[in-house]
Amino acid sequence: MIEISKYKFQRGQSLLDFSPKDTGSFHDKKEAKELLNDNIFDLASLQEKLYAYNKYGVLIILQALDAAGKDGIIKHVMSTVNPQGCQVKSFKSPSSEELDHDFLWRCSKHLPERGNIAIFNRSYYEEVLVCRVHPEYLNAQKLPLDYINSDRFWQKRFEQINNFEKYLTDNGIIVLKFFLNISKAEQKQRFLERIENQEKNWKFSAADIEERQHWDNYMFAFEQMLKNTSTETAPWHVIPSDKKWFSRLLVSQILKEKLESLKLKYPEVSPAMAKKIAEAKQKLIAEK
Repeated sequence: MIEISKYKFQRGQSLLDFSPKDTGSFHDKKEAKELLNDNIFDLASLQEKLYAYNKYGVLIILQALDAAGKDGIIKHVMSTVNPQGCQVKSFKSPSSEELDHDFLWRCSKHLPERGNIAIFNRSYYEEVLVCRVHPEYLNAQKLPLDYINSDRFWQKRFEQINNFEKYLTDNGIIVLKFFLNISKAEQKQRFLERIENQEKNWKFSAADIEERQHWDNYMFAFEQMLKNTSTETAPWHVIPSDKKWFSRLLVSQILKEKLESLKLKYPEVSPAMAKKIAEAKQKLIAEK
């Protein structure tokens, strides 16, 4: 089993406390894949109960640098869930309409309904990551200048995010946040693979290389994000991502344990409905 508390970002910790190369007690892909298969089998049943119970929604947030494996997490961990109860939304550069609203607006439109799972591939956290590395992007948001220039601008954004997530959890939306922690060396290898393998050329973008030049600034922004928005109700999990097989296993384990903790169950049938079911059964049996 995996000690998932080890990967939860706690107050007073630093990003340096988490190794991208960590694989827990697992030594090879085969061993991890067996448990991953067990987990995704269990997730299918748990999602069905979540849908039927209809009291909770689950929001999964994936944040990472390019090539850290967000798409692979979605593809493998969620491979057995019913598409009717799961939706994936990827957030890219905001549109002009989105820029005319507050920074949470475009994400709030895609929150999960009760009984459903929503996966955000990037999210409103881009507003304290890419916008912090590239502060010029804030100019497009048409914010009051005294607000942008405030000494507490970033702190206010963290507070607004924390308040938003507290509101969600109070209303039955479970927020699971995963930072996929990849090393600079591993990212380089994955970029080279995309370049050298023609079948993966479509994944490559020259802009990814440009963003790589800001590595240190991104690491600072990620650490500030973790320190300021890993809360009791919506903690961050730092997922070691140099080994894709372990990151997928770890995310599946955290999701499975969280769903199990909700004590989900199928709705109980009322006496009146039970009577109708019994009558329907007799009619079907009596058919010739």
